[in-house]
Amino acid sequence: MNRRKFLQWSGLAALAALAGGVTARSAMAGNKYYSGPVTDHFDGKLFFNPDGEEPSGFLNLVRWKLGNGNKAWPDSFPSPFPQAVPEERITGDRLVVTMVGHASFLIQVAGLNILTDPVWDERASPVRFAGPKRVNPPGINMGDLPPIDLVIVTHNHYDHMDLETLWVLQGRDKPRFVTPLGNDDIIRARVEDGRFDVMDWGDRLEVGRGVTLHCEPCHHWSARGLGDRRMALWAAFVIETPAGKIYHIGDTGFHRGINYRAAREKHGGFRLANLPFGAYEPQWFMKAQHQNPDEAVEGMLLCDAAHVAGHHWGTFKLTDEGIEEPVEALHGALDARSLPRDRFRPMRPGEVFEVPAAAS
Repeated sequence: MNRRKFLQWSGLAALAALAGGVTARSAMAGNKYYSGPVTDHFDGKLFFNPDGEEPSGFLNLVRWKLGNGNKAWPDSFPSPFPQAVPEERITGDRLVVTMVGHASFLIQVAGLNILTDPVWDERASPVRFAGPKRVNPPGINMGDLPPIDLVIVTHNHYDHMDLETLWVLQGRDKPRFVTPLGNDDIIRARVEDGRFDVMDWGDRLEVGRGVTLHCEPCHHWSARGLGDRRMALWAAFVIETPAGKIYHIGDTGFHRGINYRAAREKHGGFRLANLPFGAYEPQWFMKAQHQNPDEAVEGMLLCDAAHVAGHHWGTFKLTDEGIEEPVEALHGALDARSLPRDRFRPMRPGEVFEVPAAAS
């Protein structure tokens, strides 16, 4: 095995193997992040997906990594868009979304500047020397960000929770951090003086300027290292604003469309959905945690999203598919349903999407 393959393997193993195969030990030791009453998605020690699938364990990880399906990525995949310099505030009925990379968006609406799952680090990994390394720079320089009011962290995987970035944002803007149960305990270790709002599925939070956050279910899991699998909750968020509703999902498996249908029934459709559509091969291993492009398009229809900002592709190599395969598959899924391609935009770093006020 050459050095490059070793680093790719060791980095992914550091993320997945450390979290794999430890459920029983975790349950015996108790939950080190959260304690609370039993619910339909918390058994008193661990969180779970109701009527869902558990993530694969270490043996399946080894089976995957020993397979021959991996397609190499280039060392660099530059965006066709220059790094953006966003406006300071967006008001009225405007909604502007700027892609930073992977699942990191700047959402500007109703006079608020909101960051989702901000990751500015070079690697999505617990170690500095290995693990998934970004192949393009962030779509906004940290110094060019407008003042950040709100940071949403959907769960604790390293490609969504970057403690160093959160520490920098705290020192820069002192934003309000919103995250599901248990994740605040992890972030507080680095951001001791942060303002935290911790939410469970079904909770709502008034954040001012006519904006309300709703914490909603998605089909995923969590872990930061050895022995903490499913000890912190994962979630999607609905941002209800005077300019329309935004559905942000950081990570999810399709889960038979259950959560998409529930979101539509509860919220009545969306002006914008931020949906993941990459990191899905091999599907036998990934389907419980990451949806593929065809499922993402189906999710768009099920939740009644007028427009989609597609993410979770083209920045960090997490799985086997080639770097541009998610976009090719996405276009195929849209064409097969006779849907316009610009309704579901595969966002690139630096891309600025001024979301139309109504569906075409």
